[in-house]
Amino acid sequence: MPVRYQIDKANGLIRTRCVGDVTVQEVVDHFQTLAQDPDCPDYLDVLLDLSKQTSLPQSDELREVTEAIRRVRDRVRFGYCAIVASTDALFGMLRMFQVFTEDLFGEAHVYRSMADAEGWLVARRAGERKHDRSGMSRST
Repeated sequence: MPVRYQIDKANGLIRTRCVGDVTVQEVVDHFQTLAQDPDCPDYLDVLLDLSKQTSLPQSDELREVTEAIRRVRDRVRFGYCAIVASTDALFGMLRMFQVFTEDLFGEAHVYRSMADAEGWLVARRAGERKHDRSGMSRST
């Protein structure tokens, strides 16, 4: 399957990886599967690895994926989202996706390397834990 995911329940993190020629229907199916997964908590930060994806989504397909995310919000809400897109074209399209999903993620950013994406995500999550300890609530 071109879309795979692994949930780290203890850390509230989902690692999703898209490989090869990924269709919009496969991505929509991924969100339906996730919503039905009994191991899926109600809140997750996201590390989305598209570094091995060979297909390039069009803007209408990104809007369709945005709607798929919106449909699962009753089941799972997403916080920080770090996206890895190694090609210029995919990087640009995912920047558009970042704009489309502004109201669906606490914050999202696109990176060219896994190290940069993971670094940003770790820093954001660490800063959030610091705020949680100081009495400020986590926003979703």
